[in-house]
Amino acid sequence: MKKVTVGWFEIPVKDMGRAIAFYEKVFDCKLSKQVMGDFEMGWFPWPDDGKGAGGSLVYHKDFYETSGHAGTLIYFSSEDCKVELGRVEEAGGTVQIPKRLIAPDIGYMGVFLDCEGNRVAIHSRS
Repeated sequence: MKKVTVGWFEIPVKDMGRAIAFYEKVFDCKLSKQVMGDFEMGWFPWPDDGKGAGGSLVYHKDFYETSGHAGTLIYFSSEDCKVELGRVEEAGGTVQIPKRLIAPDIGYMGVFLDCEGNRVAIHSRS
């Protein structure tokens, strides 16, 4: 059986400063604020040993204010996310964001709605 692993997660927020302060206090850690184009991200610290999935707080106007699908977004890992995205519609879902480059050193991603209306993402290096 093929293994399915979570490689990243995102928690949508309305107010990045407030959210960073909250999570830093709750987990007694320091988040790293990043601005990537029209995205604001607050990266949680993650271990260098590769165990467990990293993740971030994320603000983007389309993710929280207009999508109607606010909620934590998990990224499943893939060899090539185009493969799984190509199966979504036949399985009863809808592709929201076709495969696109995040950044050359990060890789590619795509987002789909599953048959229950959940937003799910897939990440691949190629």
